[in-house]
Amino acid sequence: MRKIKQKTRKGARRRFKITGSGKVMRRVQNQRHLRRNKSKKAKRNYKVMVEVKGKWARKVKRMLGKA
Repeated sequence: MRKIKQKTRKGARRRFKITGSGKVMRRVQNQRHLRRNKSKKAKRNYKVMVEVKGKWARKVKRMLGKA
């Protein structure tokens, strides 16, 4: 009998990254357009990835097949 394999959600795979310690990281919003209105400091901070916390982190891990 063949075992059913869990499929990862491809959209979640593109948007999130799991670190070696198991944290779920995501990109910051507001970096696509209308950038000339934003300060240099704000634009610099958009490059840094941010941790997803709580219930959402668990949901994302489940979507990626890591939970």
